[in-house]
Amino acid sequence: MRGWRSFVGIPVGFASVSVHFGDTTHQVVADRGGVVDAMIRVDLEPGWQTFTFSVEGQEPIEARAFVVAEGTRFGVVSDVDDTVMVTALPRPFIAFWNSFVLDEHARLPVPGMAVLLDQLLRQHPGAPMVYLSTGAWNVAPTLWRFLGRHLFPAGSMLLTDWGPTHERWFRSGREHKLTNLRRLATEFPDVKWLLIGDDGQHDEAIYSQFMEEHPESVAGVAIRRLLPAEAVLAGGRAGREPHSEDVAPWVSAEDGAGLRDLLGEAGILR
Repeated sequence: MRGWRSFVGIPVGFASVSVHFGDTTHQVVADRGGVVDAMIRVDLEPGWQTFTFSVEGQEPIEARAFVVAEGTRFGVVSDVDDTVMVTALPRPFIAFWNSFVLDEHARLPVPGMAVLLDQLLRQHPGAPMVYLSTGAWNVAPTLWRFLGRHLFPAGSMLLTDWGPTHERWFRSGREHKLTNLRRLATEFPDVKWLLIGDDGQHDEAIYSQFMEEHPESVAGVAIRRLLPAEAVLAGGRAGREPHSEDVAPWVSAEDGAGLRDLLGEAGILR
């Protein structure tokens, strides 16, 4: 489906929502943009678990959550745009085209990234896989279908709200990513994360700052270098960020195969 169809629904701000886990029901309230962000205490088995959302007058909707087992020490956080999916997102016109016009079947995966992520999770059974993107929650179904069609491993998504905030017309993608990385470090203090991104936006700067703030939460950083043509569309590459080589391995390559080889040399991937 065309991307614009994901944005024609009308969000219901401050809606009362019932969340059903097994035999338990929890009441939560959506924010002004219709997004539910709440912490619920419930006992669940590790792995993927299914639950339902329901609001008055509508059929319940099923969703899934990934439960991280106690003792888990490794996880993967991956950017989406230009890291697993070629989008050239930073250019405003290209961003608009990819979000609202382009058919999802026309989007291309970055070569080798699905294999890389799959091998990482096979080596670390039960490790959480998180896709961290500045994309709006509206496009989550499109991203799910794209990832499944191209054999990327299932993962949790951390996206953002669509539209302006109280302070600015456009949301800060950098702040969104840093906030969620800090949240992961707080909620999973024993997990070391492999951070995967690209050099077309601010991923290197974001990961470098997070590494300085939470060195104990970083297993390594893998940066996908944009091809020359992609870099032109993206408005150039971000400048190289200084980072400590003593905290965690930092590798860079043009595709998943190159990153896989370098992560192997660094001892992160066997």
